[in-house]
Amino acid sequence: MTQEAIFSPFFATVFLTFIVWVYMYIRRISFITNRKIRPQELAVPSTLAQISPPNVSNPSDNFKNLFEIPVLFYALVLYLFITKQVDAVYVNAAWVFVIFRALHSAVHCTFNLIMLRFYLYLFATLAVWFIAIRAALMHFSR
Repeated sequence: MTQEAIFSPFFATVFLTFIVWVYMYIRRISFITNRKIRPQELAVPSTLAQISPPNVSNPSDNFKNLFEIPVLFYALVLYLFITKQVDAVYVNAAWVFVIFRALHSAVHCTFNLIMLRFYLYLFATLAVWFIAIRAALMHFSR
């Protein structure tokens, strides 16, 4: 396994963020255009969130979520690469994270079944904690 293998799930997460960002703006622009809202009416950042229905606000909320736990994932990937610790276990855990985050985003941005979304988030986050704990144990055992 090459060290660079960890960057496939890394970039998959980056592109997931890009896809959610595009979807968020498609939903927002469509909402703003259909409601004929003038840009100045949205000068206060929370205004759009207050008037948006879930099909507009959920993609925005999901986009914000992609800058929470995924930030730890990015940092861990870079740490593993720099310290040359990438192995199949880490790469597989990284893909588990990506798959469950993608499913979480799909649910959150569409039909938003809360308990399903919760479990998808949980499994994705457990994959990151697994990576973090394993990396920490290896670091402190030296």
